[in-house]
Amino acid sequence: MTSGLRIPHPQNTYQEKTMNTSRGLAIALGALLLAGCGAMGGHHGAMGHGGNNATATHGLTALQSPHSPAETMNRLEAEVKKRNLAVVARIDHAAAAQRIGQSLRPTELLIFGNPQAGTPLMQCAQLAGIDLPMKALVWTDAAGQTWLGYNDPQWLMHRHGQRDCAAAEPVGKALAGIAAAVVAK
Repeated sequence: MTSGLRIPHPQNTYQEKTMNTSRGLAIALGALLLAGCGAMGGHHGAMGHGGNNATATHGLTALQSPHSPAETMNRLEAEVKKRNLAVVARIDHAAAAQRIGQSLRPTELLIFGNPQAGTPLMQCAQLAGIDLPMKALVWTDAAGQTWLGYNDPQWLMHRHGQRDCAAAEPVGKALAGIAAAVVAK
């Protein structure tokens, strides 16, 4: 006969601890994700919303373009080819939206690069391959302003756990040079 005293079974104790640890980790991860989302949404007036001529938010460098979206993208593609970089794809998101009966302000992506620039980045942080080849986005914001944006290579290295990658600096300078040429008047 028992007197109401519960003697835990060793396996149940382990399962309870595991469940409590998992629950705690899930709560912490959820809080971290929400904090990150809150931080991402906290850039009112940043790029694409009528902000500065050049801005950087979460690794995205963006420059206002004085040209139309189509001209900006054409200038980008020409500049990339002029520098002997391969154009992998040109994706017109607005045209894709139109094909399904939806509307989207001009939004077009150019994917480009070469192994001489990308390989050293992946040697620093192999998982950076998910972000390569490089990409540049041309879009029009709600105010009708055209923007050109690209991911900063040093930020990409940081994203993939590599804080010191010498190859990121020259790639960043090359992208900045391309972008400056594209948005020049």
